[in-house]
Amino acid sequence: MQGMDVIQSRLKNIIDTLKIHRAVTIKEFAQHLHVSEMTIRRDVAILVKENMVKQVHGVIVYNDNRIDTPATNDEGSRYNLPNEEERRVKEKRSIAKMAASLISPNDIIIIDTGSTTEFLGEYIPGDLPLKIICFAINILLSVHKKKDCSLIFGGGYFHENTMMFESAEGVELIKKNRANKAFMSARGVSDTLGITTADNYEIATKRAILNSSQEKILLVDSSKFNVVRSAYYAELKDFDVIVTDDKIPEEYVRIIRDMGITLHIT
Repeated sequence: MQGMDVIQSRLKNIIDTLKIHRAVTIKEFAQHLHVSEMTIRRDVAILVKENMVKQVHGVIVYNDNRIDTPATNDEGSRYNLPNEEERRVKEKRSIAKMAASLISPNDIIIIDTGSTTEFLGEYIPGDLPLKIICFAINILLSVHKKKDCSLIFGGGYFHENTMMFESAEGVELIKKNRANKAFMSARGVSDTLGITTADNYEIATKRAILNSSQEKILLVDSSKFNVVRSAYYAELKDFDVIVTDDKIPEEYVRIIRDMGITLHIT
């Protein structure tokens, strides 16, 4: 039996690594620590029991409450996806349901990070043949059990506040693929200052999605209009379709339609 000091040293190594990289696979830990994957699984079970880490499909995620960036939500607190999922749920579900109706059999789709896009995964029929590209844990978990979906998942550094994995390699993966439709999210929509999001680390991935997709579809609830966040990634005119709820400001109904963008109001 291994000495407790050896185990404790390994556990400390795991935690220290996760504090830096946020998320690491079991296989990577096994290679790094020169032990078997089974040994790492036993170590991780200890840390999960202590609520220090989470395990999601072979990926170990550091479990703390720190937020990566100072971006704020509508009420002034820092942006955090689990909190965002609790806001305007009725509107977001309605938007997601409408968006799901735009998907056709054998489409190749990219689903952006976000709370509304997570609901989209729930409304995709389980027997609809699709290829789905995604890069956030909440999106992956919402679609991975759909038996006729082929999945491509981009990895990298884990950002807990958005549940997104981000890396240069993940961006390249998106660039090497093509999609019929991209379902995008945003934290702000302005006709003059463009489409913005909460965190700068999202920009490269979102721009790669737009460049790799035939039809760009923006899913935003009405509270995002006439709002500007710091991380700019697109212009309003870059989108072909916008899906939102019936509280959208009238001025934006006119602006969007004047641009020739298809507008679905749920």
